Formats: sequence, structure tokens, C-alpha cells
Amino acid sequence: METHLGDAGPTMTHDAAPTYYLSLGDSLATGVQPIGREESQFRTDEGYADQLSSIARRHSPNLRTVKLGYPGESTTTMIDGSLTTYTQGSQLDEAVAFLREHRGSVEFVTLDIGFNDLPAYTMEAIPVGMANISRNLPRILDRLQQAAGPQVPIVGMTIYDPFLTMWLLGPEGQAIARSSVWDAVVPINAHFTEIYRAAGLRLADVQGVFRTTDFETVVELLNAGPVPVNVALACEWTWGAAPPPLGPDFHANARGYRAIAEAFAAVLLP
Repeated sequence: METHLGDAGPTMTHDAAPTYYLSLGDSLATGVQPIGREESQFRTDEGYADQLSSIARRHSPNLRTVKLGYPGESTTTMIDGSLTTYTQGSQLDEAVAFLREHRGSVEFVTLDIGFNDLPAYTMEAIPVGMANISRNLPRILDRLQQAAGPQVPIVGMTIYDPFLTMWLLGPEGQAIARSSVWDAVVPINAHFTEIYRAAGLRLADVQGVFRTTDFETVVELLNAGPVPVNVALACEWTWGAAPPPLGPDFHANARGYRAIAEAFAAVLLP
């Protein structure tokens, strides 16, 4: 379990009360990368929450960051606390307790959760994952909204497609890459959109900033030649095309996390 109070940086106004950014979710919320230390579950301080905090402090110098995410968390474990130990019992319970205790001083909440609800990274697993998300995510959002109050923005995110890096493996890999976009990531993100919209909440357009559906625009990728721009960004912004021992790994790198942070900032700090 990670509970982290980030410092407010050198520009903090000491006579003003702190405000808070609450980061919730899975490994992306904790900045996991293969370059992280194994004893800390490969967490780094380059995740989107860290980079979003830096962006937000330009406007709110007294902002402190509270990170409650946990690598591997799903909507199910976020509710039942079966993956790790939180003081309040689960990540959701911990978040609700924090929001209630600090009501009136939380500026915004970010959440990425749901990708780990797929029991396997196969097409056959998508309906099971969708069912889990349908059952659990509305409950999570409702409890967060009740605890935070109507004035606190709670923003989720769509997901990028780490399987686009398969494109580099030739015709078979290219077929997998196309299928992963149109048969997996796009429907999953549409499902997220429906659930958040029903709750009256917004999503950071990570699918968009990663140009996930753009197979038409061709760019030059170092050491690979001309490839679709969505493939290039997946290679440049994740560890998916990295050679062993660091790759292939689905997590974003620092540049990718920056892109995700900017997608959140576009919603929260227009």
C-alpha cells in the first residue's frame, strides 16, 4: 500500500493552508516502470500523478499529492481490499476516509482502474473484464462522489494500447496490433466513457493523445523505418518495444506518463 504526501515544492506559500490532489488506481497511478526498484514494486517518481502534480502546482503552489494507488489493482480488489493492506481495509475505503476528513480542501481526484479486471490479455477475456467493470466501477465512482462532494472534480482516463508495438514483428504482429485496437481497446474505452458519463464525470483522453486509432499517418521510427503514428508513439512512450531485460513491458515510460499527465491537465486545468 502506498500513501505518499508529496511536498509542495520550493514555491509553497507557508502561511496558506495546503490543498490536496488524491491519486487513485493501479500501477500507472504509482508510476511503475521496469527501471524502478524491485523492492518498491518498480514504482518511480516519473508517473503521471507525479508529473500532473508538477503541472498543477504552477496554479496551486500549496498543493500536496496523496497517492493511494497499488500495482495490479482491479475494480474488484479496489473495493474488497484483497490485494494489499490498507488502514481502512481497501483503497476505496482509504480514499473515502481521506476525502471525508479533508472535505473542502481537495482540489481534484484522478483514477485509473479497470485494465486489470481482464483475467488474461486475450480477446476471450474482454467480456469477463467488461462485466467486472460494469458491476464495480459505478459503485466506486458513486462512493467517491459522495465522499468528495459535488465541487471536487473526479477524472478517469481511457487506456492506451501497449500491443501496438507488436506491429514491428511483421504481418502477423500487424494483424494483432490492428485487432487489439479495434476489438479490445476501443470497445473498452467506450465502456469507460459510458460509465463515467452516466456518473456525470469526465475522462482524460489518453486514447487520443497516444493517437491509438491512427494507422493512416505514417512517420519514421528510429531503427524501424516508416510505421503508423500510433505504433511509433506506443514504441516511444512505453517500454513495449524495449529489449530484455527491461522489455517488453506494457507500462509507460517517463515520456508516456508525461503525455498522460497532460491529458489529465487538459481536463482539470484548461
